[in-house]
Amino acid sequence: MPQIDIKDTSNKVVGKMDLSERFAIEGSQPLMHEAVVNYLANQRQGTHATKTKGLVSGGGKKPWKQKHTGRARSGSSRSPLWRGGGTIFGPQPRDYSYELPKTARRKALFAALSTKIAEGSVQVIDSFKFSAPKTREMAGVLNALGAAGRFTMIVLDGQDENLLLSARNVPGLMVAQAKDLNIYDVLASDLLLVTAGAMKALEERPL
Repeated sequence: MPQIDIKDTSNKVVGKMDLSERFAIEGSQPLMHEAVVNYLANQRQGTHATKTKGLVSGGGKKPWKQKHTGRARSGSSRSPLWRGGGTIFGPQPRDYSYELPKTARRKALFAALSTKIAEGSVQVIDSFKFSAPKTREMAGVLNALGAAGRFTMIVLDGQDENLLLSARNVPGLMVAQAKDLNIYDVLASDLLLVTAGAMKALEERPL
């Protein structure tokens, strides 16, 4: 059973944590890729739109008579063939989202966490204690943990308003709860700072 150090906010080891086998998943790159593509597709708003011939204003009058002008017949100056006309087969609003099986999403998330743990990019912190919102105090904690200047995600087991307010002005720092963690944010982070409570909450999530 894999183990990981538990540290305090000054980067001192204060204990060990046994990890379940779900944090030792290997060889799931195709599944992780599929889960990331699904996540990004579901984030798309799909509000893009172009105007067709019928949507472009004007063009109600026939530019010239049908015959005997020597020119090609034309019914509207808003034809897609004309400058200022409509667009043929342009993008229209649509829904890009699609469902990925829940078990596949969960396994992909734990595969991503397993990869980060194997890389040494996950640190388990006993707890973050902020008596008041202090950005400077948060910067000091990140510096002690070697997270300064790195894209870092703090994972909590519950809501912590003081921590959120302390972190919101720190560049490259994100805060999430264990129940809301997604594979895209995990893989995009250089370092994950996970509280011991959040690690237990992740272990309790069904696979």
